[in-house]
Amino acid sequence: MRFAFERAGFVIRAIASLLDWIVVIVPIGIMIYLFTGEASFNWAQGLVWNIVYYFYLVITPVFWKGYVIGKKIMNIKIEKVNGTKLTLLDMFIREVIGIFLLGVVTFGLSTAIGGLMVLFRQDKRGIHDLLSGTFVKAE
Repeated sequence: MRFAFERAGFVIRAIASLLDWIVVIVPIGIMIYLFTGEASFNWAQGLVWNIVYYFYLVITPVFWKGYVIGKKIMNIKIEKVNGTKLTLLDMFIREVIGIFLLGVVTFGLSTAIGGLMVLFRQDKRGIHDLLSGTFVKAE
């Protein structure tokens, strides 16, 4: 099938997520250190940080044509299967419901299954992609 080669697989998506986390969290950590003198990343485990980070994950791809910073660096992006423009609802379903809430409710089992789906499915779509009607395109 043609689309399988246009879809981003597990490894590149994992690297993009890691880069995204680093590119977002390190500058904030440096600013906190400069203002407080505290060299700890404990703040990144709190509820407020998680809410802010999920807002970033939901809002940024809608206004930046499917990209967040890590995905842009890795040259991959989120797209709708039907070719329409991403909406806030699509991204809310994908990130908050499909990844975060399902992950919490299933104690991480859905996250592991979703990763395996991206790894082994020909269309490279995880649970969060199926719920939101999205896929990650490799450019």
